[in-house]
Amino acid sequence: MFWFVWLGIAVALLVVELLTSELVSIWFAVAALIMSIIATVCKTLHWGWQLGIFAVVSIILLLATRPLMKKLLQKQDTEGTNLERILGHQGIVVEEIDNDFSKGAIKINGLVWTARSETGEKIPQGEFVVVKSINGNKVFVIQHQKEEK
Repeated sequence: MFWFVWLGIAVALLVVELLTSELVSIWFAVAALIMSIIATVCKTLHWGWQLGIFAVVSIILLLATRPLMKKLLQKQDTEGTNLERILGHQGIVVEEIDNDFSKGAIKINGLVWTARSETGEKIPQGEFVVVKSINGNKVFVIQHQKEEK
C-alpha cells in the first residue's frame, strides 16, 4: 500500500474517534500514521507485511495505553458544579424577589443568580436567604431565619 493510503486511514480513524470519543480508534489512527511513515521509508514493503505491522502496532498501543488513559480521564471532580456548590448556602437578595412578577436576584460568592421564593412570599432587597433548590437557571430560596438568643 502507498503511504497516502495509510495517511487517509489515519485521518478517517481520527474522525471516528472525534465522533465517538471512546478511546479505541485513536490507537488505530496512530498505528496507521506510523504505517504511513514506514511505507514512505520502505517503498517495496509488501502490503501483507504492512497489514501485519499495522495490526501488531495497533494491538500494542491499545493494550498498553487505553487502560491508563481511561483511568486518567475518569477522575471525578470532587467539588461539583457551581450549581451543586450553592445548594444550602446563604446569599443576599440584590433585587427584590417577587414570584408574581417573575423577578428577583441573589448574590452568592460574588455571583448573581436569578432567584424565586420557594414559598411564594416576597423577599425584600438586603435580606439573607438560603438556597433550597435549583431549576434550570433559577435558584429557589427561603428567607434565612435569624437566630434569637
